Amino acid sequence: MRAMTYSNYGTPETLQLSDVPTPRVGPGAVLIRVERAAVNPVDWKLMSGGLDGMLDAVFPVVPGWDVSGVVEQVGPDVPEFAPGDRVASYGRKDVVSGGTYAEYVALPATSVARVPRGVSYDDAAGLPLAGLTAQRSLETLELTSDDTLLIHAASGGVGFLAAQLAAEIGATVIGTASERNHEKLREIGVVPVAYGEGLADRVREAAPEGVTAVADFVGGVLPETLAVLAEGGRHVSIADPSVEQDGGHWVWVRPDGARLQELLQKVEAGALRVDIDRTFALAESAAALEANQAGANGKILIDATR
Repeated sequence: MRAMTYSNYGTPETLQLSDVPTPRVGPGAVLIRVERAAVNPVDWKLMSGGLDGMLDAVFPVVPGWDVSGVVEQVGPDVPEFAPGDRVASYGRKDVVSGGTYAEYVALPATSVARVPRGVSYDDAAGLPLAGLTAQRSLETLELTSDDTLLIHAASGGVGFLAAQLAAEIGATVIGTASERNHEKLREIGVVPVAYGEGLADRVREAAPEGVTAVADFVGGVLPETLAVLAEGGRHVSIADPSVEQDGGHWVWVRPDGARLQELLQKVEAGALRVDIDRTFALAESAAALEANQAGANGKILIDATR
């Protein structure tokens, strides 16, 4: 099969279009014919070696954790799926190796969800990692309708989904974003504030008594978080483990097909919107990663069929 690979840590330019063996399908696994993969910041962080102390890599690595596509084959003991099923997955594995920037990927059935008829492959691929991370963050905060939530990077991949899920709960949501994305946030019921110098003052204008919860999806904003957090407030970060020293929680998310199914159903019902920026061909994956590094306004996708 065709796949993008890298044989050593480096920059996106180290990616090469390669011919590699199609993955084997063991017990409890499914082989997915990839329609779309989604690019996430963790992809280029892994490629740079930035997470080498946490996750083993087996070279050559096929990057990518997000996927939508069609079940090609099922292994033994997989009664819940059959060839031809439309599926999606957050396909993180214990070892960095056989990812989703490829024509096929084999994944545990427990991490796979059915894609409803009303959901496109684009939206299904852009949802898994970002959506599950947003969901996990709000659950860690134990967010309720009584909360005022500050989201750092509310127009980003995770933040935009978290803002919608928080608004659905009934919380008051304040979100940081560049001016060009303020209207995008207003459309989903978020009070937008510009990030940068003076952020704490702008948040206090919107929430004079402080906020009761903070979700950090960008990193480097702990002083601002603590400055606006009301007494007894809770905070989480997906980008800054140091928050744990100040009573916060550092959030990672696990692959979970059942939880992803819940989110896909919200997309089909129109309760959750996935923003797509651009789609690149498989051979253009290096450019896709660079676009993500530059700060895309929505999810960057890879079309594995071209």
